Amino acid sequence: MELVLASRNPHKLGELSSLLSPQRLAPLPADVELPPETGATFAENARSKARVAAQATRMPALGEDSGIVVAALGGGPGVRSARYAGEDADDRQNLLKLLAETERAEDRRAAYVSALAFASPNGEERLFEGRCEGRLAHEPSGSGGFGYDPIFIPDAGPGGDVTMASLTPDQKNEISHRGRAARLLVRWLSSRP
Repeated sequence: MELVLASRNPHKLGELSSLLSPQRLAPLPADVELPPETGATFAENARSKARVAAQATRMPALGEDSGIVVAALGGGPGVRSARYAGEDADDRQNLLKLLAETERAEDRRAAYVSALAFASPNGEERLFEGRCEGRLAHEPSGSGGFGYDPIFIPDAGPGGDVTMASLTPDQKNEISHRGRAARLLVRWLSSRP
């Protein structure tokens, strides 16, 4: 089955393409306008994007919204993770803002959360969620991944202070929030008639 990804993020397209095999993931056509991420939850944003993409392309679509939730920030930045340092902020600016705001925090618990929504043109919808528990490092480490990966130390990782950005893509996919949600989706797709 070919699914269209309701995202313009090339990192997500690459990561999800490898996670969803044997399903094929197509990029969103340039003329499709995605709705703003105004939902209060990752699930709301993911569903909204999937619905718009499915209706616009007449293909089954996936919407994904994810981010980091930090205990010391009361669950923030949450759904604002991609825009934490401002609407036009890049990954590095967001990461530096998060480090600055948690610099003195004793509680460094954090989690990556992903909501992956499936929508078909005929209105069928499903939601799959994944979570990866961990903690924040005090400084960036590693050159892989994207977003907050250089400061996120997963509990299920190899141990020590190894960040998500220091893992191989296969290691990351095995434990990541997006990997967990994607495996649930693949299992569901495989069980469909």
